[in-house]
Amino acid sequence: MIDALSLADDPFLSALTPAILAFGLFLMVGAVWPKPTTASRPIVIAISLAFMAEYAWWRITATLPAPAFSFEYAIALAFLAAEMGGALAAALSLFFLCRTKDRSPDADANEQWLAGLPSHPRVDVLICSYNEERTILERTIVGALAMDYPNFRVFMLDDSQRDWLKVLCARLGCRYVSRPDNRHAKAGNINHALGLLAALPDPPEFVSILDADFVPTPRFLKRTMTLFRDPTIGVVQTPQHFVNPDPIQINLGATKFWPDEQRYFFDIVMPAKDAWSAAFCCGTSSVIRMRPLIAIGGFPTDSVTEDYLLTLRLKEKGFATAYLNEPLTYGLAPEGLKEYVTQRSRWCLGFMQIARGRSGPLSSRSNLAWLDRLALVEVFLNWTAVYLSRAIGLTIPIISLAFDIHPFQASLRDVAIRFLPYWLWSGLAMHWLSNARVVPILSDVAQIIVMPQILRAVFAGLLRPQGHKFQVTAKGGDRTRLFVEWGVMRPFAILIGLSIAAIVVAFYVNGKADTIRYSAPALAWTWYNLIVLTVLCFVCVERPRMRVAERFASRDLVRIRLKEGDKLAQLADISITGARILGAPPRSLGEGVELDLSGVVIAATIVRVERDAFAVAFARTFETRIAMIRLFYSGEHLRPLEHIRIFRVGASVLRRVLD
Repeated sequence: MIDALSLADDPFLSALTPAILAFGLFLMVGAVWPKPTTASRPIVIAISLAFMAEYAWWRITATLPAPAFSFEYAIALAFLAAEMGGALAAALSLFFLCRTKDRSPDADANEQWLAGLPSHPRVDVLICSYNEERTILERTIVGALAMDYPNFRVFMLDDSQRDWLKVLCARLGCRYVSRPDNRHAKAGNINHALGLLAALPDPPEFVSILDADFVPTPRFLKRTMTLFRDPTIGVVQTPQHFVNPDPIQINLGATKFWPDEQRYFFDIVMPAKDAWSAAFCCGTSSVIRMRPLIAIGGFPTDSVTEDYLLTLRLKEKGFATAYLNEPLTYGLAPEGLKEYVTQRSRWCLGFMQIARGRSGPLSSRSNLAWLDRLALVEVFLNWTAVYLSRAIGLTIPIISLAFDIHPFQASLRDVAIRFLPYWLWSGLAMHWLSNARVVPILSDVAQIIVMPQILRAVFAGLLRPQGHKFQVTAKGGDRTRLFVEWGVMRPFAILIGLSIAAIVVAFYVNGKADTIRYSAPALAWTWYNLIVLTVLCFVCVERPRMRVAERFASRDLVRIRLKEGDKLAQLADISITGARILGAPPRSLGEGVELDLSGVVIAATIVRVERDAFAVAFARTFETRIAMIRLFYSGEHLRPLEHIRIFRVGASVLRRVLD
């Protein structure tokens, strides 16, 4: 039997004791509060801040080299500044996560108020389009026209002057608006339409903004308009849900177990911001009060993220943004990694323009409250300090090993005692606070993969705030072949090579493995970086997407109409273009059948026969497409991923890397 005292005296075990205690504390917290509550959030966050403060004190007082005019000391200070900046950003984020707000009960309570109004306020729905494909625009127009609200109009704002789109709008019953130029991009397109709407004999009281690929569900306007009972609310923003996986999901094969990267922002961050009256407009899937919008001159044009800036300008006039966290619109996530990176860098550039403008956190020309300014500082640090600390964290271990310099002076035992408990608790606490939406390695991959472009956007936006072109996130196109995004992968592949070379130089060429005290932490850090970078490189391999339209699981019943009598069967999955049905096929491969889907009769052809199921393709007619769009976006087929299976995600990533 092992003697307990000898275990306690074991150097390895004693070094891990603080981390073990931190893990045990988290298990206790998780047992008492399996999910975040109003009472538990501040407690867990206070513990997180305590771990952070203890680590920061140790880091500042015990890990720097002796002051000197040297390359090592300069790097040490830069490294410390970046790390503390990232820690400050994390602390501010935790502060805002202390509270959360759910406005669904308010929407429920106000439904009778809205229904009892003598007349429903007029809402003009503005679909902003630039260069999207017909199939994308057709879905959005049909879905918008099918909304269950008694007083609205739909306008297609075409910034590409396409004749075929004008014809399509006329055929569907949607109003068409174009303009002679593309000045100020999306904001200019909206403002041009606002001028036309304001001049109408019956101008709207509210406008709703939809991106070209976002299809509203029938309840979108009925639910959002309930919150305007409060006259101080200028914007109601809803989350963006997607019918397709984002590039990280699909390229790692984790689409069934892991939500899209934006779920953390829309499901966790935005409700928390709303609790502090710091929620902001995200452009699409929003409804805006017309009068104050016109009073501020329409959408601001001094930032490529005009939506966020709109919230600030309205707030300066006393109008808040409310966030209704309900899945009321469904759009397309960036379909490729290049588009994913472009979108994030545009968001960053736009915020840097805001930070340098008259509504920035330090601006004397704005009357924003201190809490609004603090929220802006938090966002600024998350775009700057966090990504800068990521970049330094990838390069410092390489420099340390390759050149035998040690800006982080701590032994591996010191790291285990001081850093590991902080890192472990922070990761577990964020996993708990985010309802499993934040996971180590994958969350690192999502941040690091956009890091070079984000840092470029930071410097571009801060040094030259104006004169940047609006970069549209491309949607649609051919995604049926496998290819590698070499432009995105290249800097990370180089970092992998440099990391391996640094290890070889430090421990084999120099041969100082036994004499360099501070090389072990750098080595451990380098190995972790190598794991993250390897997974990241696999994300850069774009996997083919063969389906024309995304399919969703369904267990609804379908009636198959036959001459010999109708037959009931159960769906396995369904999309706008086809379905998979359980059971034996009623006809042979290639033959036609008639399906009754929730009262919608669709002609279809059997295209595949399996052992216990068969697949059908719906007729490729205009009428069939319209009917299926209405059915698909009005039923229960679209459901956000509710259960995140962490171990299945890990298995998928391992399988992707090892295959």
